[in-house]
Amino acid sequence: MKNYMINVAYDGTRYKGWQVQKSTEDTIQGKLQYVLSTLAGKSIEVIGSGRTDAGVHATGQKANFHMPEHFSKEEIFTWLNEHLPSDIAVTSIEEVPERFHARYNAVSKTYVYTIHTGIVPDVFRRKYVYDYKVPLDIDRMKKAADYLIGEHDFKAFCGNRKMKKSTVRTIYSIDIEKKAADIVITYKGNGFLQNMIRIITGTLIEIGDGRRNPDEMADILESKDRSRAGYTASACGLTLYEVDYGKVDG
Repeated sequence: MKNYMINVAYDGTRYKGWQVQKSTEDTIQGKLQYVLSTLAGKSIEVIGSGRTDAGVHATGQKANFHMPEHFSKEEIFTWLNEHLPSDIAVTSIEEVPERFHARYNAVSKTYVYTIHTGIVPDVFRRKYVYDYKVPLDIDRMKKAADYLIGEHDFKAFCGNRKMKKSTVRTIYSIDIEKKAADIVITYKGNGFLQNMIRIITGTLIEIGDGRRNPDEMADILESKDRSRAGYTASACGLTLYEVDYGKVDG
């Protein structure tokens, strides 16, 4: 068996998220596993770098899987793109060391959240941006975001209130830019909790529109209380942009 890593791009609009679920066939992982298993004639497990929520998109999701050696890299790549739904694409494939694991070996992940603040909706990007018609003060948002940089317990920003595992994560950077009618927030960290980016974004929006003070972010973080943070921003504005592994050695 050979181990392969793929880069996957997908429009998450009609899917229930990345992870396979017994209650539905509409997951990204499920579609990939079905297509690869059909080629291999046996069950193939696809391991993603992490889960994305229902409705979240990706341009840089990474995943790995093992395939029988008689299948070439080119054959697998062509088969995937010929048989996957039109809203899922594999943009690259490479053979990786046997022990490489897409989730455990990830060094950092970068997500991009796009907010459209114009009065006129962007009808052609409506599935990929969060339409928020109220003006936002990005200087206030930047000040609040600074409190989140570094290693912290992000329990207050976790959508799973019954989370038993560690909620400590490290955020390396949060960049907030105004691009015409869009506000683009780029998050880079070593990993993110369930709904974490969307909850942080919702909190930043409440600060940007004046409902909250930027300094409240420090108190919310310290509280470890989900009810203290803002609302969960819409999934459609979020895209998994990149997963970095540093150098993958053989």
